[in-house]
Amino acid sequence: MAKSSRDLLDEARRLIPEVTPQQVRDARGRTVIDVRERNEFEEGHIPGAVHLSKGFIETRIEDAVPRRSTPITLYCAGGVRSLLAARALHELGYEDVQSMGGGFNAWKQAGFDFVVPRALTPEQQQRYSRHLLIPEIGAEGQRKLLDARVLLIGAGGLGTPAALYLAAAGVGTIGFVDFDTVDLSNLQRQVLHTEERIGMRKTESARIALQALNSDVRVVEHNEMLSGENAQRLFEQYDIIVNGCDNFPTRYLANDVAVFTKKPLVDGGIFRFEGQLTTVIPFQSPCYRCRYPAPPPPEEAPSCAEAGVLGVLPGIVGVLQATEVIKLITGVGDPLAGRLLHIDALAMRFREFRVPRDPECPVCGENPSITEPIDYVGFCAAPIGVATEAARAAQLA
Repeated sequence: MAKSSRDLLDEARRLIPEVTPQQVRDARGRTVIDVRERNEFEEGHIPGAVHLSKGFIETRIEDAVPRRSTPITLYCAGGVRSLLAARALHELGYEDVQSMGGGFNAWKQAGFDFVVPRALTPEQQQRYSRHLLIPEIGAEGQRKLLDARVLLIGAGGLGTPAALYLAAAGVGTIGFVDFDTVDLSNLQRQVLHTEERIGMRKTESARIALQALNSDVRVVEHNEMLSGENAQRLFEQYDIIVNGCDNFPTRYLANDVAVFTKKPLVDGGIFRFEGQLTTVIPFQSPCYRCRYPAPPPPEEAPSCAEAGVLGVLPGIVGVLQATEVIKLITGVGDPLAGRLLHIDALAMRFREFRVPRDPECPVCGENPSITEPIDYVGFCAAPIGVATEAARAAQLA
């Protein structure tokens, strides 16, 4: 005998607990899922709710909530769709599933806070459509990208590929700190620049390229060398810092000021066929000084000559840096915090090293001895490629 819709609802109510908006607001540690359609979600939703429309919840829930023991509360407009969706999750083996009675309408009638997100324009919906299809990013993640501010130290080998993909992803504000001009020798690896822009400031060349790619992006030019005098002022204007400048003074300065300002730092390095990548989250993960408390002596630091680098290697590391930034902005995945990724392009081998925090670290330790920026003027601001073996080991270990 065929079942009516009322029969299905009655069966769902026998299986699924219904809770009030008050109970949902007061609960802790539960994943709240909005099962309405996208347009309904965009008109307003419960703060922190994940959007998975009822029509796709069975096929997408495992990506959004992989553990079946996770406590889940579903809601819709009036409480019917969420009840049926909760029953479907129950049948998939989810152990603790609730439905909010009365749905979002009851939530609003109770006077509880809700979020009305900034709507993406039709052009943005088309441009970022592949992001919108990913449950971990979706419209909420894309809005976070559009609102984000990222500072790149250097518009060179690492900064330019990172910036290209950050701009393509829709990061709203991208700043560059660089005082150099475009040279013919840059074009082997610095993919933002062109022959027509040789002699132009790198920051200006980068702005032209990125705005041609994506008019949503605002590019800010800081035509100056990063120093102890300006680093804190610059870092405070941004959410995330990306270091693409391979020399000891900049690496230590960027690390220290990122810790002082509590800004996440995505750090990359390159040498001939080798690259490295790590992410520093101040006071949560080790910083650069946890591994190497002080720079090597000047005689072991890089000179002003070039040792060379494979042209595509900065692209690999720069794109990985951009990936880390996007994860930090959207809050998805596991960043490379406490881990150092080493790349050997000749062997095409990726190796990961665990790095612990040092409680005696002079910057982020329990009793820091370095509390203000230091300019290591004894070093030449040259790429890592010309370091001695001791200095190279410190950079790429």
